[in-house]
Amino acid sequence: MYQVLARKYRPRNFNELVGQNHVSRALSSALERGRLHHAYLFTGTRGVGKTTIARILAKCLNCETGVTSTPCEVCATCKAVNEGRFIDLIEIDAASRTKVEDTRELLDNVPYAPTQGRFKVYLIDEVHMLSTHSFNALLKTLEEPPEHVKFLFATTDPQKLPITVISRCLQFTLRPLAVDEITKHLGAILEKEQINADQDAIWQIAESAQGSLRDALSLTDQAIAYGQGSVHHQDVKEMLGLIDRTIIYDLILAIHQNQREKVSQLLLQFRHQALDVSLVLDQLISTLHELAILQYLPDLSLKYSDEINRKIMQLSKLISAQDLQLYYQIACKGRSDLQLAVTQEQGFEMCVLRLLAFRPLAPNEILVSEPVQQNEQAVVNHQLQQPVQEIAPVSAVQPVEVISQPAIVEPEPEPEP
Repeated sequence: MYQVLARKYRPRNFNELVGQNHVSRALSSALERGRLHHAYLFTGTRGVGKTTIARILAKCLNCETGVTSTPCEVCATCKAVNEGRFIDLIEIDAASRTKVEDTRELLDNVPYAPTQGRFKVYLIDEVHMLSTHSFNALLKTLEEPPEHVKFLFATTDPQKLPITVISRCLQFTLRPLAVDEITKHLGAILEKEQINADQDAIWQIAESAQGSLRDALSLTDQAIAYGQGSVHHQDVKEMLGLIDRTIIYDLILAIHQNQREKVSQLLLQFRHQALDVSLVLDQLISTLHELAILQYLPDLSLKYSDEINRKIMQLSKLISAQDLQLYYQIACKGRSDLQLAVTQEQGFEMCVLRLLAFRPLAPNEILVSEPVQQNEQAVVNHQLQQPVQEIAPVSAVQPVEVISQPAIVEPEPEPEP
């Protein structure tokens, strides 16, 4: 029977853990020195390893070789924990047991000694879903539990936990994984599975996971099915509905160089493809951010394919840092105004037009004004007329000096005596 990648390659010890070195180091040290707390709180976004670390800790506490940071993986206890049938590891989903009666029933069994292992471990997932009365019922036991009991809490929203609960636990905040870490891990898994995969496709999946390793593995399963046993970049883009980055680069370059025909072609392409313009604008904002990072902090820039890296380097050299900041502000403002427009397409196109209208002049461009024809009507209405301005290259139009002239008013004839 097929087992999904997220379950098949779930870490079973601290050495296999990906990207949470600060947590594994602290827990390993505590286990080796025997300085164990009675309650641990693991916080972080989805798919970063909260429940996995809690299960590894439960296995370390109950391994038949003794309390250790490196469980043997061969004893009956380790196998039972790995298979999810260890009787002294009580896993509770707080989202489905929010009532105070459920908590009291749980606490009634706390004083009893463990049946099979060394410690009775209560793993409460999404603990923030418990009601206020449930937390109040838990407080006294949580502060002074029996020596054979350990509480392990996991939550994605620690702000909803009472401070009285947090103060009784050792809190570990798990960070979202970096794109490079996820890419490396996915590459190793696909190699073990003997699946042909493009490096660009793996990187795209890692970026789309937004720091969640479980999401990355789920997307990889989906990509394998979509690609009929292989993972290719074009298949991943079609599966995720992503916009080709080269189109975004072409749009930014066309706006910066005032190539209005090119901008029109790209907007028509967006219309014909019926793309989600909010995603296009998000990608535009992300690209502007990447360009700014590349100019000032190149060590923090993301690593793409050779083609994309080449285009990013070209853009970063063509657009000044000040212009990038202006474009970024206009695009972010357009993103916030997208919901206020009659349609999202209209809001997106107005944002692009705003980028064109307020783009700074290039070094080879000047502002040219058309001279006002000197006739009687122009002289009379001089102060009511505004000069028509356009942007043109120096090679095409010669500069015209605009001189403001005051209106000429005929003196009234004096009355005859």
